[in-house]
Amino acid sequence: MSSSHTPIKVGIVGGTGYTGVELLRLLSQHPNVELTAITSRKESGLPVADMYPNLRGKVGLAFCTPEEANLANCDVVFFATPHGVAMSQAKELLAANVKIIDLAADFRLQDTAVFEQWYKMPHACPDVLADSVYGLPELNRAAIAKAQVVGNPGCYPTTVLLGLAPLLKPNVLIDTSDIIADSKSGVSGAGRGASVGSLFSEVSDSFKAYGVSGHRHHPEIKAQLDLLAGASVNLTFVPHLVPMVRGMFSTLYVKLLPGAKGVDLQALYESFYAKETFVDVMPSGSLPETRSVRASNQLRLALHRPPGHPDRLIVLAIQDNLVKGASGQAVQNMNLMFGLREDTGLSQVAILP
Repeated sequence: MSSSHTPIKVGIVGGTGYTGVELLRLLSQHPNVELTAITSRKESGLPVADMYPNLRGKVGLAFCTPEEANLANCDVVFFATPHGVAMSQAKELLAANVKIIDLAADFRLQDTAVFEQWYKMPHACPDVLADSVYGLPELNRAAIAKAQVVGNPGCYPTTVLLGLAPLLKPNVLIDTSDIIADSKSGVSGAGRGASVGSLFSEVSDSFKAYGVSGHRHHPEIKAQLDLLAGASVNLTFVPHLVPMVRGMFSTLYVKLLPGAKGVDLQALYESFYAKETFVDVMPSGSLPETRSVRASNQLRLALHRPPGHPDRLIVLAIQDNLVKGASGQAVQNMNLMFGLREDTGLSQVAILP
């Protein structure tokens, strides 16, 4: 159990991207954290606040190389890096008793063949992977609290899994052969790297689907839905790019089984998430907006029953893709791993307008 007298020493590998700076924003305000190292080979020596002026006066660190960082002295290391980096350093850190939270995909998929198919690289440490925990606190809280390695979920999977979990656990109430997730993300989900596809003049005043024939989050969502349902599910997942910086909106279409006929689904969702700080089940028929969760760790859900389709349920799920969809959820996982209250350092209210 950590106390305020012994701060958690935190290292961040790959701090120049959007999830890295979001981690810094959240952790710089965390009462139990001491930021000790933030790495970037390219920006080594540059003060963090020179790259991200919102952190002036809040983060005094400069970027350093991984060698200079002495990550083995940390209590926990966050990897806000491309896929493949965390697994290449995992064994060394675990040998030094350092906990790992990976915001990439190295520890999200337990099936190494599926990982290798989608990420085009061999898995460097299948034994570590086997002991890792999928970091969705609302569904895996007890396991996360004991974990040494947590694979932080993808942003899209967080909305889909939390949107559907009450319909699958403990009882399957929907036809699992036909689940549709129609999802949209702000452009920050593509990362900070320069690419033509995320230029302002390319995305502004436009709206497009991508990854329709296959997206890396599809096998991740399916694997977790299979676990929840206790059987193989059939998922259609279509992501879209929306011309805004932050925000994610998933519209989930499911067909109710005859056994769901007498169930009050609104009450089911409200009781399922009654004790969850970060999941807000809105009144039936609500129309959530992404701006209502911007910069917060909140995920909001609303249920709709379309007229003329008694067996159809529509679930609306929104979050900030960089917070509950990435860095906020990672901090939530850290809190669990160190015996802190789950909402420590995560009480930021969403920014409106």
